[in-house]
Amino acid sequence: MKRLLLVPLLLLATPAFAQGTHSAANQDACARDTSRFCRAKMNDGDMAVLSCLKENRAKLGKACAKVLADNGQ
Repeated sequence: MKRLLLVPLLLLATPAFAQGTHSAANQDACARDTSRFCRAKMNDGDMAVLSCLKENRAKLGKACAKVLADNGQ
């Protein structure tokens, strides 16, 4: 469960967050998709999970896809 929160936290380092446009809702937006599509990558680090989410972009929920797009991913 702890790993599920790391991908959204990785997105905190983006310019959108620095400008104050990041919300708590964004932190939870990809948790379900990460668990569903990227469980096998969760022990490989945040960048591997982010890459997995990008590879599965067509299957992601609207909220997660929006978070990725809004953060230039």
